[in-house]
Amino acid sequence: MALLGSIATLRAQVPDRDQFAAAFAYLADLDRADSAIRRRLAAMAAGVTERVELPGGSFALEQVYEARRRTDGFFESHRRYIDVQVIVEGEELMEVVELSRATVSEPYVEERDFIKYADLAGASVLRVRAGEAAIFFPVDVHMPALRVPDGSAMVRKTVIKVPVAG
Repeated sequence: MALLGSIATLRAQVPDRDQFAAAFAYLADLDRADSAIRRRLAAMAAGVTERVELPGGSFALEQVYEARRRTDGFFESHRRYIDVQVIVEGEELMEVVELSRATVSEPYVEERDFIKYADLAGASVLRVRAGEAAIFFPVDVHMPALRVPDGSAMVRKTVIKVPVAG
């Protein structure tokens, strides 16, 4: 099931550290205030997503956006990649539910490694703040990028896609 916490906490909890090596190297660089990643994210305009290739088949999607209202959100999952969703600035809500509780609304799209699910009640809600991350595995149907009711809607974030082992 999904993991949530600081980068240090997640590093200690992932099941296969070698599989996540590129992601954690990228995150170590992101943690430095003067890093190229930080400068890139700080300069990005709202609505922009940039893909950054990482070693071992991983890649990062650096993005700036306004978090959406719950009614505009959707549940998703992936088969080939694990999501490491890291909030750099701002905060957002993310909902998560186990795959066995979800109903597919749009079938798997291989080119995007994406499955969309019907909305459902009773998902767990995570509040993820700057400096925190959530890891979603293929069994974690998740709805990220949701607006915090009393918070700023602007989010700077990176989603690292880690290939599923095997």
